[in-house]
Amino acid sequence: MPEYELLSEIRCPECGHRHTEEMPTDACQFYYECTGCGTLLRPKAGDCCVFCSYGSVPCPPIQQARAEGGDSSCCG
Repeated sequence: MPEYELLSEIRCPECGHRHTEEMPTDACQFYYECTGCGTLLRPKAGDCCVFCSYGSVPCPPIQQARAEGGDSSCCG
């Protein structure tokens, strides 16, 4: 079984603050509070989680789907 990147750097669209977070492997993370300005981030339309919208690396379910050549949508 391939290993997937579990760390992603989230960049806040409001203040530009960057913070590296470990992504959950069993669920999508719909909300993230910026550690710089406190803005509550939500996924952009069409994205399954905040990591896919604002992270440097997409979430593990999306990584897996892309590696397997499947549909790149993990939730919904």
